[in-house]
Amino acid sequence: MGLYERHVLPPLLDWVMRNPEMTRQRQLLVPQARGRVLEVGIGSGLNLPFYGPGVERLWGVDPSLELQRQARARAEGRPFPVELLAHPAEALPLETHGVDTVVMTWTLCSIPDAPRALGEIRRVLVPGGRLLFVEHGRSPRARVEQLQRWLTPGWSRLAGGCRLDRKVDTLLEEAGFRLEYLECFYLRGPRPMTFTYRGEARPR
Repeated sequence: MGLYERHVLPPLLDWVMRNPEMTRQRQLLVPQARGRVLEVGIGSGLNLPFYGPGVERLWGVDPSLELQRQARARAEGRPFPVELLAHPAEALPLETHGVDTVVMTWTLCSIPDAPRALGEIRRVLVPGGRLLFVEHGRSPRARVEQLQRWLTPGWSRLAGGCRLDRKVDTLLEEAGFRLEYLECFYLRGPRPMTFTYRGEARPR
């Protein structure tokens, strides 16, 4: 990991992810989490203030130690225990069927092996457990999708491996999830970066 990834990218990501529209999406999604919660890609901990009283405990997984330092500060004073784990999503250090809710916000785009990570999420969820997600990804509009495919190689190098062209609903279904609900829309900003999937999925 170079100087850019260690010292420039983490504060840049924290700043970008505090966008008011993204914060609104967190406010809509995160309070739905209940029980034993795993947040995949906890990053700098921007979701932590929005967890409700139904949370018993929370594990936050993220491979970036730099972002976890910020998350640790935001975890102080939470009314439930928070454990931060420096592991990739493709190898979750949790027992099978030990999690009631998984939360994932703007994370799937940058996981190197997304199908493997979703398989791990499915493994740790209890039967009937919930995956709550807000992700950006492939647009259904042909012109936007073409731009996403063209931009992704360069964008990925600048944005910590983030891909613009992943079709989130298809990835979930192919990984053995059933979509309980799904909303798709654009946030404000350049359309290749802002096509958004928000929803809930459960293991089949």
